[in-house]
Amino acid sequence: MRVEILGTGCAKCNKAKEMMEKAVQETNVDAEIVKVSDIDMILSYGVMITPAVVVNGEVKIAGKIPTLEDAKKWVTSGIFT
Repeated sequence: MRVEILGTGCAKCNKAKEMMEKAVQETNVDAEIVKVSDIDMILSYGVMITPAVVVNGEVKIAGKIPTLEDAKKWVTSGIFT
């Protein structure tokens, strides 16, 4: 599983990354978490406001920090797709 955190490094972007790392750790999912700060790459996902979380190529949230509950749901549902 690949989890991408889209953002330029702001506090909210860092918090989104922390939340996704915690979700992966608590669910014992094998996932690669990558920080994407390249504006062209961010725009290629259609994201206009950060932070954003992309799981296996699908934008899950943009402009907000995910809740731990949502983050866990995204990483565990990705196992079966």
